[in-house]
Amino acid sequence: MNRVKQLLAEWSQSGQVRPLVKTLSIEVSAKDYARVRALAELYNHRSEQQIMSELFSAMLDEVEEALPYLPGKMVVAEDEFGDPVFEDIGLSRKFEQLVHKYGKANT
Repeated sequence: MNRVKQLLAEWSQSGQVRPLVKTLSIEVSAKDYARVRALAELYNHRSEQQIMSELFSAMLDEVEEALPYLPGKMVVAEDEFGDPVFEDIGLSRKFEQLVHKYGKANT
Protein backbone atom coordinates (compact mmCIF):
# COMPACT_ATOMS: atom_id res chain seq x y z
CA MET A 1 0.00 0.00 0.00
CA ASN A 2 1.44 3.39 -0.87
CA ARG A 3 2.08 5.93 1.84
CA VAL A 4 -0.85 8.22 0.95
CA LYS A 5 -3.30 5.32 1.09
CA GLN A 6 -1.86 4.41 4.50
CA LEU A 7 -2.50 7.98 5.64
CA LEU A 8 -6.10 7.86 4.51
CA ALA A 9 -6.58 4.61 6.40
CA GLU A 10 -5.03 6.14 9.53
CA TRP A 11 -7.19 9.23 9.24
CA SER A 12 -10.33 7.08 8.87
CA GLN A 13 -9.48 5.33 12.12
CA SER A 14 -8.66 8.56 13.98
CA GLY A 15 -5.03 7.50 14.04
CA GLN A 16 -2.51 9.08 16.34
CA VAL A 17 -1.63 12.66 15.53
CA ARG A 18 2.10 13.21 15.16
CA PRO A 19 3.46 16.22 17.03
CA LEU A 20 4.62 19.08 14.83
CA VAL A 21 8.22 20.13 15.48
CA LYS A 22 9.22 22.71 12.87
CA THR A 23 7.27 25.30 10.93
CA LEU A 24 7.59 25.73 7.17
CA SER A 25 5.67 28.44 5.37
CA ILE A 26 4.61 27.52 1.86
CA GLU A 27 2.35 29.03 -0.72
CA VAL A 28 -0.19 26.77 -2.40
CA SER A 29 -2.59 27.25 -5.26
CA ALA A 30 -6.22 28.03 -4.55
CA LYS A 31 -7.14 24.53 -5.75
CA ASP A 32 -4.65 22.86 -3.41
CA TYR A 33 -5.80 25.00 -0.51
CA ALA A 34 -9.40 23.97 -1.20
CA ARG A 35 -8.35 20.32 -1.26
CA VAL A 36 -6.55 20.62 2.08
CA ARG A 37 -9.58 22.35 3.60
CA ALA A 38 -11.82 19.60 2.22
CA LEU A 39 -9.58 16.88 3.73
CA ALA A 40 -9.58 18.67 7.08
CA GLU A 41 -13.37 18.73 6.99
CA LEU A 42 -13.65 15.08 5.93
CA TYR A 43 -11.21 14.02 8.66
CA ASN A 44 -12.32 16.60 11.22
CA HIS A 45 -10.03 15.27 13.95
CA ARG A 46 -7.10 16.61 11.90
CA SER A 47 -6.24 20.29 11.46
CA GLU A 48 -5.18 21.74 8.11
CA GLN A 49 -1.64 21.91 9.48
CA GLN A 50 -1.71 18.24 10.47
CA ILE A 51 -3.09 17.25 7.07
CA MET A 52 -0.35 19.23 5.31
CA SER A 53 2.38 17.91 7.60
CA GLU A 54 1.39 14.28 7.11
CA LEU A 55 0.94 14.65 3.35
CA PHE A 56 4.32 16.39 3.14
CA SER A 57 5.95 13.56 5.11
CA ALA A 58 4.33 10.91 2.89
CA MET A 59 5.47 12.75 -0.24
CA LEU A 60 9.05 12.98 1.07
CA ASP A 61 9.02 9.24 1.86
CA GLU A 62 7.99 8.52 -1.73
CA VAL A 63 10.61 10.90 -3.14
CA GLU A 64 13.30 9.22 -1.02
CA GLU A 65 12.23 5.78 -2.28
CA ALA A 66 12.34 7.04 -5.87
CA LEU A 67 15.87 8.45 -5.68
CA PRO A 68 18.16 6.39 -7.89
CA TYR A 69 20.65 3.91 -6.46
CA LEU A 70 23.92 3.97 -8.38
CA PRO A 71 26.30 1.13 -7.54
CA GLY A 72 29.91 2.07 -6.98
CA LYS A 73 32.96 -0.17 -7.28
CA MET A 74 33.48 -0.96 -3.59
CA VAL A 75 31.72 -4.01 -2.13
CA VAL A 76 30.22 -3.07 1.26
CA ALA A 77 28.31 -6.26 2.11
CA GLU A 78 26.85 -9.50 0.81
CA ASP A 79 23.16 -10.19 0.35
CA GLU A 80 21.37 -13.29 1.66
CA PHE A 81 22.52 -15.23 -1.42
CA GLY A 82 26.18 -14.31 -0.99
CA ASP A 83 26.14 -11.86 -3.87
CA PRO A 84 28.09 -8.62 -3.44
CA VAL A 85 26.31 -5.41 -2.46
CA PHE A 86 28.10 -2.38 -3.84
CA GLU A 87 28.33 1.04 -2.20
CA ASP A 88 25.70 3.52 -3.30
CA ILE A 89 27.24 6.51 -5.05
CA GLY A 90 23.92 7.85 -6.36
CA LEU A 91 21.53 10.50 -5.17
CA SER A 92 19.94 8.28 -2.53
CA ARG A 93 23.23 8.03 -0.63
CA LYS A 94 23.88 11.77 -0.94
CA PHE A 95 20.33 12.47 0.23
CA GLU A 96 20.81 10.29 3.33
CA GLN A 97 24.05 12.12 4.14
CA LEU A 98 22.40 15.53 3.79
CA VAL A 99 19.41 14.50 5.89
CA HIS A 100 21.83 13.38 8.59
CA LYS A 101 23.79 16.64 8.28
CA TYR A 102 20.71 18.86 8.60
CA GLY A 103 19.12 16.64 11.23
CA LYS A 104 22.15 17.08 13.46
CA ALA A 105 22.19 20.84 12.87
CA ASN A 106 18.59 21.18 14.09
CA THR A 107 18.86 19.23 17.32
